[in-house]
Amino acid sequence: MEYVNLGRAGVKVSRICLGCMSFGNSAEWMLEIDEVRPIIRKALDLGINFFDTANVYSRGRSEKIVGELLKDYRKDVVIATKVYGKMGEGPNDRGLSRLHILRQIEGSLERLRTDYVDLYQIHRWDYETPIEETLRTLDDLVHQGKVRYIGASSMWAWQFAKALWTSERLGLERFVSMQNHYNLCYREEEREMIPLCKEEGIAIIPWSPLARGFLTGKYKRGEEPDSARYRSDRWLKERFFRPEDWDVLDALLEVAAEKGVPPAEVALAWLFEKGVTAPIVGVTKVEHVEQAVESLEVRLTPDDVRRLEEPYKPHPVIGHT
Repeated sequence: MEYVNLGRAGVKVSRICLGCMSFGNSAEWMLEIDEVRPIIRKALDLGINFFDTANVYSRGRSEKIVGELLKDYRKDVVIATKVYGKMGEGPNDRGLSRLHILRQIEGSLERLRTDYVDLYQIHRWDYETPIEETLRTLDDLVHQGKVRYIGASSMWAWQFAKALWTSERLGLERFVSMQNHYNLCYREEEREMIPLCKEEGIAIIPWSPLARGFLTGKYKRGEEPDSARYRSDRWLKERFFRPEDWDVLDALLEVAAEKGVPPAEVALAWLFEKGVTAPIVGVTKVEHVEQAVESLEVRLTPDDVRRLEEPYKPHPVIGHT
């Protein structure tokens, strides 16, 4: 395993982050604790120390599973979770207000069975709460010892720039990471967000690095998809399966065949070529963890990168809401 700093922060994380959205019970493709147990064990055995979840994943069930299975390894792992999404029916049960954040950190800490979160991330931008209120609250949590570092997730680059500037202006804790939507089939982040992150020393830890499984090669052009994920995940249906996505997949399959490795490994290796700190790889099988780690050994030539990128066509911006 390779370890790198999380942006300009001193903490070191594995180059593969294990995404835990698939842990829970809110969809048929998700896993309960007994199925997750061997996955976590394999991840730890392979040196993964970075785990990402969120309070909204299966309404807290993912956090509970992560907390239970990592409680004996707490000092050796970096646990990331998120706040913003709807966690109840009341008017204050979502967003990035001081009230909601303070309620949610307590719930996350309890479910994760820990006294602190290593990386606490705002899951989306809150248009109804001043960013100053959000940042002051997160700063307080850091000084209280309940949070070690703070991060952000998908938003417009101008919003992230405003947040960074506000932190500097007020002398508050600064976001150290950006969890954005980025993969071979969705590269709109290359326009503004990724250059901003590189300029500001922000760790890039993208979600959906394999396009919700599309880039694994499990789906075939011209065939009606039939998987539990496809049946229950409307975002998979809506975001991919365009003609140009199939063209990207064809290029990926060709390069992967030449290298004798699964397409998922090449798709992840491409992200490392683009300066990604640690892709957040969601898994449902032990072999998915193994493939993710093996991607660190895949070497792409400039010609490989060109071929992988050539079929791409611009997309509408997605993933900010």
